[in-house]
Amino acid sequence: MKERLTDGLYGLGWGAVKRLPEPVAMALGRRIADTATRRRGRGVRQLTANLARAVPDAGTRELDALTRAGMRSYLRYWMESFRLPVWSADRIRASVEIEDLHHLTDGIASDRGVVLALPHTANWDLAGAWLTTALDTPFTTVAERLKPETLYDRFVAYREGLGMEVLPHTGGAFGTLARRLRHGKLVALVADRDLSSSGVEVSFFGETARMPAGPAVLALQTGALLLPATLWYDSSQVMKGRVHPPVEVPAEGTRAQKAAVMTQAVADCFAAGIAAHPEDWHMLQRLWTADLPEPGGRAGAAETRTA
Repeated sequence: MKERLTDGLYGLGWGAVKRLPEPVAMALGRRIADTATRRRGRGVRQLTANLARAVPDAGTRELDALTRAGMRSYLRYWMESFRLPVWSADRIRASVEIEDLHHLTDGIASDRGVVLALPHTANWDLAGAWLTTALDTPFTTVAERLKPETLYDRFVAYREGLGMEVLPHTGGAFGTLARRLRHGKLVALVADRDLSSSGVEVSFFGETARMPAGPAVLALQTGALLLPATLWYDSSQVMKGRVHPPVEVPAEGTRAQKAAVMTQAVADCFAAGIAAHPEDWHMLQRLWTADLPEPGGRAGAAETRTA
C-alpha cells in the first residue's frame, strides 16, 4: 500500500505540477518545504546533521536557517523536475550557466571518454537536460532501483525523455558504462553517496565517509578523464555550476590504491562546492560512517544525536 501511494504521489507530481502556472508551482514547493522543516522528520533531522558537518562553525540559528533554505532548494529541484518535460529548449539553455566548461568540452572533443562526477546539489536533472540540449551531447547515467518498480520506470522514462541513457544501478551497468567510455562517450554519475558495499573511505569535512569508487575505477580502466562538477542556485532563476580540472591519475600504486586517491580528490572538490553553497546540497540520508547503523543494528552517534 505504501509503495502504491508513493508511486501515485510522484505520478500526481509529474501529471499536475507541470500544468500549474510556474509561480504557483514554485510557491507550492516552498510551502511543502517549510511544512516539512517545521515537522522535523527523519530526513530533515539528517539534513541538519549533515549541514553541521559542512558548516562546522554554524550556531543553532544558522543551522535552522540553512535547513529551511536547504529544504526549499530541495523542493525547488522537485518542482523544476516535474516541469522540465514541458520546458522549451530555449528555456533549458537559458537556465544554466557553467564555469570552466572548457574542461568538459575539451574532454568530449578528445574522444578519450569523460566521467562527469557530481554530488546531490541543485538540480542534476536540469544539468543533464542542458548537456543534451545546449551542448548536443548525449550521455549515459545510472539510476538507483526504486520500489515499487513502477516508480523506477517513471524515473527512467522521465530521464530518457530528457535525452539521457539510463541504466539500472544493479545488473551489469559497469560494463556498459566502460564500453560507452571506450567509444569516447560521456558518462555522468551522481557520486557523493555509496549505494553498494564497494565504496571507499574518504575524509569528507574532516570525518570518514564512504563514496563510490566507480567513477575513478571507470576512468582508470578505460583511460577516460574524470571530471568533478558542482552545481548551485543563484538568486535568479539560473542554476550555476563549475567543472573542476581533471583528476590526476597517481603514478604509483595498485588500481585500488589509485582509485582511492582519485576518489578522495573528487570528495575534496565536492566539499569545496558544498561549503560554498551548503543550502543547495540535498543530502537527507546518512553519509558519514559515524551515522551508519552499527553491526548490532543500533544507530551511530550522529543519528542518535539528531533523533
